[in-house]
Amino acid sequence: MKGKLALLFTIIVLALIGVNIRLAYINKTNGEKYTKKVLAQQDTASTLLPYRRGDILDRNGTILATSEKVYNLILDPKVLLQNQDKDEKKDCVEPTIRALLECFELNEEELRTALSEKKDSSYVPLLRQLTKEQTAAFREILEDEKRGAKIKGVWFEDSYIRRYPNDTLACHVVGYTVTGNQGQTGIEEEYSDILNGTNGRSYNYLNEDLEQSKSVKAPTDGNSVVSTIDVTLQGIVEKYIDKFIEDYTNKYVEGPAAKDIGVIMMDPQSGEVLAMAGDVDFNLNDPHDLVGNGYIPQDVYDAMEGNPHILVDKGYMLEREYTQLETNGKLDKENLELFLQNQMWRNYCISDGFEPGSTVKPLTVAGALEAGIISDSTTFLCDGGQVIVEGQKPITCAKKSGHGIISLEGSLMFSCNDALMQIGAMEGYDTFLKYQQIFNIGLKTNIDLPGETNNASTVFSKENMGPTELATSSFGQGYNMTMIQEAAAFSSVINGGYYYKPHVVKKILDSNGGTVENINPVLVKQTVSAKTSALIRQYLYHTMYGTADGNGNNPTGRKARVAGYTMGGKTGTAEKIPRSARKYLVSFIGFAPADNPQVVCYVVVDEPNAVDHITQASSVYAQEIFKNIMKEAMPYMNIYATEEIPEDMREEVEAENAAKAEQEDGQEGGGTGEEGEEPEEDTLPEGYLTDPNTGEQVKMPTEEEVQSREEDGILGGIESPLFPKEEPEEPEEPEEGEGQEDPEE
Repeated sequence: MKGKLALLFTIIVLALIGVNIRLAYINKTNGEKYTKKVLAQQDTASTLLPYRRGDILDRNGTILATSEKVYNLILDPKVLLQNQDKDEKKDCVEPTIRALLECFELNEEELRTALSEKKDSSYVPLLRQLTKEQTAAFREILEDEKRGAKIKGVWFEDSYIRRYPNDTLACHVVGYTVTGNQGQTGIEEEYSDILNGTNGRSYNYLNEDLEQSKSVKAPTDGNSVVSTIDVTLQGIVEKYIDKFIEDYTNKYVEGPAAKDIGVIMMDPQSGEVLAMAGDVDFNLNDPHDLVGNGYIPQDVYDAMEGNPHILVDKGYMLEREYTQLETNGKLDKENLELFLQNQMWRNYCISDGFEPGSTVKPLTVAGALEAGIISDSTTFLCDGGQVIVEGQKPITCAKKSGHGIISLEGSLMFSCNDALMQIGAMEGYDTFLKYQQIFNIGLKTNIDLPGETNNASTVFSKENMGPTELATSSFGQGYNMTMIQEAAAFSSVINGGYYYKPHVVKKILDSNGGTVENINPVLVKQTVSAKTSALIRQYLYHTMYGTADGNGNNPTGRKARVAGYTMGGKTGTAEKIPRSARKYLVSFIGFAPADNPQVVCYVVVDEPNAVDHITQASSVYAQEIFKNIMKEAMPYMNIYATEEIPEDMREEVEAENAAKAEQEDGQEGGGTGEEGEEPEEDTLPEGYLTDPNTGEQVKMPTEEEVQSREEDGILGGIESPLFPKEEPEEPEEPEEGEGQEDPEE
């Protein structure tokens, strides 16, 4: 018996030794292979933990852009199918499918196909960007003790979606994002790296004791950006742009209210942009839909695939742009859509250059004052225009019959081209170009937004500036600026002489709301002295609130006044290229209060809908928008009415107070004229005046000569040599019997 036990023990020991030898052999020859097989059966899944992109806020903390948490519905076929054929009681396939179909809008056939074709996969997205409410029903089933036990292989992956609570508000400033949290246009693009964070990850692993452990690397959320934009002011600006569009679309001729409209509101003491908008907008929550955003009608969108030239015919594209796309073989619908989208996303206020016209006259006057070439006592003789180069037609004044003898202040009050041309000639090329550079004319401001254009190639230099170019440049014709360039330069002239870099972001916050960085105003340079700045403010105040002079010349900015407030401003009218087309861009730039400016508002209306070219040249279109904006904005900004209501505005104010509704402007009048000494004309022949600068006796134009100048336009057909030649468009005939007020410039 003992012998049998000893034999059995020996056999067992030998068997164990054999097994150990075999295991040692397998481990040596195929150990790595079997290790991988074992680890593959463990739950070591890695889960991405997404970061939250930071918010974009207005200056008062109102959310302009935010990231909302959503959930992706993920199917894990490998887990769901693991017990299907092994244990019928543990089979969870059918209960899981029934629960998914019950709670979500899924196609059963597609669901089963995905399950069978991807049975070895652990990650099959079924639905994306579900809200918490949309997942609630399924989560209840999971929490149910009985039904939840039969649900396997389904989980929710955290994600975020960008939301814009105000839809179109400040769309060009805010911008939007695409897949991967990549910012497109606006702050979203410019500050994308700051707004983005770093993803985290959660994963299981086998520790040194071959036990499963979990490691979590938490995500780092992005920082938030506080913009300089004020939602209330932005809303006011957009409201009155929309009102102008509603009022003037198809008003005098069939067509839009204007080719382009732009408005910038800026704090002149810091360069902070308070509001920025154009007449084109788009929904930031759906930025690619051309038809839905109202940029293009459905019929044109449908037709452009077979007839791409319809975009030229309907004014959505220039002929040269069409030719370029055609040359590059990009007239297919996809490229045409991309072209139109880029136009819709384009920020007119920083990306489009144009001849600014008379709104730069304060810069010309300020530069000449600062250089000591003119003084407050300088006077000019305006006879309606000047022949700069012998043989050329005269370059005319806004008032083609001439302003007569006017002061330096009058050159701005009455927007006198003739006086400005004389100032330009007094400065000469070197001084004039020096101050153009000081005011940053044509150069980028480096505002913290993508897409700012550089107009340096359109600004004259000493090498290519002749007497004609000097004359026209003095009153803002012949070169291009953008709205942001004009607003920044103008602000420096009325704020004491300080040129600030324009910017749209003032603070960076961390994910907990703590301040990471304050973006302080950047003072770039001093353009003029405080004395010169104060004099320009005075001139521009009288441009709006002054009275007619002894020659019956009326200040040009009176229609932009808001009763009871002290303001200053300057009108602008620019004759566009080609001059023969007789099309105009009109504008108004103003500030309040007059003695200590807290806000600058710049309005541009390109080719307003008018009965003819004469009325299209009137700055009243831009003044109307400016007045509506400022009337509502100033009380909000705690800028108070401190003055008595002017006599010629009382009827307007009384009508508004009585009706509680917007009325047309009251009688503008023009003042009774300032009493003073009459010019000494009694010794001169009738129709002559003496030029105060040259002593020359100048014959004032006759009615026939004024009519002739009207036909030639302001610039007498002179094109800018820096701009490409363009063929004029066929003018649209106005409807019979329609008209409008005479232009003030």
